[in-house]
Amino acid sequence: MTKLIVFTDLHMVPEGATIIGLDPYQRLLAGIEHVNRYHPDADRVIITGDLAHRADTLSYERLHGLLARVVPPVAITIGNHDYRDRFLETFTHVRPDENGFVQQSIDFSDCRVVLLDTLFAPPYDYPMSHAGYLCERRLAWLDRALAGADGRPVLLFMHHPPHKTGFTGMDAIRLGNEDAFYDLVLRHGNVRHIFAGHVHRTIGGSHRGIPFSIFKSPVHQQPMPFDMPNASLSVDEPGAYGIVVVTEEGLQVHNEDYEIARRDPEIA
Repeated sequence: MTKLIVFTDLHMVPEGATIIGLDPYQRLLAGIEHVNRYHPDADRVIITGDLAHRADTLSYERLHGLLARVVPPVAITIGNHDYRDRFLETFTHVRPDENGFVQQSIDFSDCRVVLLDTLFAPPYDYPMSHAGYLCERRLAWLDRALAGADGRPVLLFMHHPPHKTGFTGMDAIRLGNEDAFYDLVLRHGNVRHIFAGHVHRTIGGSHRGIPFSIFKSPVHQQPMPFDMPNASLSVDEPGAYGIVVVTEEGLQVHNEDYEIARRDPEIA
């Protein structure tokens, strides 16, 4: 049974900087230590973008050193807060696809894992750079990745949700060409589950018949009211990561609020 750990929206900053008073380095470090302690047997730790808050080299270098502490192997893609070329300059071990996008397929005995690069940039101009997009080259790459799954169910990992989630501000900067994405995915019929980040909330459901899961950030979360048009608002809630387990019958998706999790029962 393939076991995957999922982190998203790391938002690393240079040393001494914070986000709403929170230190992304310390919060992610606590999550990494939790994974290393309780899930060193994971087949991959998958990270789905927004790696650095302002896509600066100092933050990427700081994150690179921190991720070197992760015991299981790491697979990574980028989000709207990232800068593709700058990321690749620091994470030199990451091999982009033939067109320079940060995406890859990983085969296990019971599934194919596909990571997609949904960054709609360059140009890095707000607001379009914060929305997601899969250009014709990336859709063609996905088409080949799904066709080559060799009978395995496919788990898709991406930063931007490919459909609305109910949050007004975040829905305005979701994947921009969701119809093209879903038409392609449904044509193949082998995608078992779609995983995303971007919204900084724990969300699950299905869209056009395909189950999806969205995970919280280890750092800061989206305010819960649905009708907020401002997508940049943040609240201090416990950090989390996802746990995905492929079973003989299907799939399990868990959310680990590691900052408040307790392993030992309290004795009254």
